Amino acid sequence: MEPSVHHIWKRLSHRLHRTLILPKRSNSGHPEHAAVSASSHSRCIKPSLLVSRLYQPSHLRDVGQDSRLAGEMTCKSQMLMQQAGLIHPSNPGCYYYLPAMVRSMEKLVRVIDQEMHEIGGQKLDMPSLCSADLWKTSERWDLMGKELFRLKDRHGADYCLGPTHEEAVTTLVAHQANLSYKQLPLLLYQITRKFRDEPKPKFGLLRGREFYMKDMYSFDVSEEAAHHTYRSVCQAYMRLFARLGLRCVQVNADTGNIGGTLSHEFQLPADIGEDRLLVCGDCSFSANVETLSLDRTDCPQCKNGKLIESKGIEVGHTFYLGKKYSHIFKASFSNQENKPTVAEMGCYGLGVTRILAAAIEVMSTEEGICWPGLIAPYQVCVLPPKKGSKVDNAVVLAEELVHTVGEAIPHLRNEVVLDDRTQMTIGKRLKDASRLGYPYVVVVGQAALEETPKFEVICQKTGETTFLSKEAVLDLLGGVETV
Repeated sequence: MEPSVHHIWKRLSHRLHRTLILPKRSNSGHPEHAAVSASSHSRCIKPSLLVSRLYQPSHLRDVGQDSRLAGEMTCKSQMLMQQAGLIHPSNPGCYYYLPAMVRSMEKLVRVIDQEMHEIGGQKLDMPSLCSADLWKTSERWDLMGKELFRLKDRHGADYCLGPTHEEAVTTLVAHQANLSYKQLPLLLYQITRKFRDEPKPKFGLLRGREFYMKDMYSFDVSEEAAHHTYRSVCQAYMRLFARLGLRCVQVNADTGNIGGTLSHEFQLPADIGEDRLLVCGDCSFSANVETLSLDRTDCPQCKNGKLIESKGIEVGHTFYLGKKYSHIFKASFSNQENKPTVAEMGCYGLGVTRILAAAIEVMSTEEGICWPGLIAPYQVCVLPPKKGSKVDNAVVLAEELVHTVGEAIPHLRNEVVLDDRTQMTIGKRLKDASRLGYPYVVVVGQAALEETPKFEVICQKTGETTFLSKEAVLDLLGGVETV
């Protein structure tokens, strides 16, 4: 009788198991793997955090010296981000986000999550494909005009790619028929791709057609409670920017097509900014010029101070919506008398990818990126000497330093990169390190081979260079904050 398929497969599986997994005894009596030994395997597989293995330009082009590419660059952050291999252009207003960029963005998202959770935010995820019926109900289908990316499904139903989600989230809450006042305030937020059909995308990630945004929506029992929530979110935004080391100005703003009766923008002052701001020199008043008459120069708050005009990049926007959407979509709750009551709403946006680009725009030089420390893709880059130089035996010391930092400072274990491109000079690799913006660069050279070994440490933020012992290097890096 022919053996069954089951028995044949069983014998083959057993044979493969013995060949690939089970160790066999060598002549010395020690176990070895039949296929690839552990020692030879480790020699073949290098650590992942090697510059030569990172998916980015291995030798960064000077985009500014390429006349064709330079003509496409419209701001400093766009040029720096493409030079450093953070982004790569796709369609007009759309970009590939490369691995280093994604690392930075994920860190920023973690900081945002921390601040939103601190004020009671709950994270969800809503569909990007939004039914036209919702937008027609709120009368924004026509109001938004050509800014909406519109499409039809195979059945002829109309949809849009969501630029914002007021209609969707209000409908979601309206479907919860038993919502109680005891569950409010309810703060729901997401961090997702958004889509807006910009007529002229420019400035890289500062004005694109596809981008990441954090949008939060609040539901409160009363107007007073809603204003309290509004202030709470605004304060969280200011804490967020303070943690990033970014100077941010909260200004009075127009409500635009979002609607509502109160609105503020969060602006990073910058010459490249498209928003015109008026800031009082004597008090805390500041506003987008859209909210004031064009010829006004005196401050409406203190009456004495003069308004000074500047430019800014909008990185956040908050709105008190009242019952604009909750009334339309019947988002209500049971009050203390167990009667249905329409909720008071607010909405709050943060441009995630815009914050990244704006931070680079305002903090960096033309020669290299300077990140907010918390969200740099990697915190440390270690540079061993050039291959063939008089001190190339210090390469081992560089590798040991990377290992030691990872062991001694656990939160930096995946934050230290070894620039193993030792066919290049230290100078060229230092230039690349500056372009990507590692907060700390450690050069392992002649000083590391002396009787008292020293490592050259360059702090990008201050521009200072110091020579430190290994213990002092570990002490310095131990104070680096990560998320």
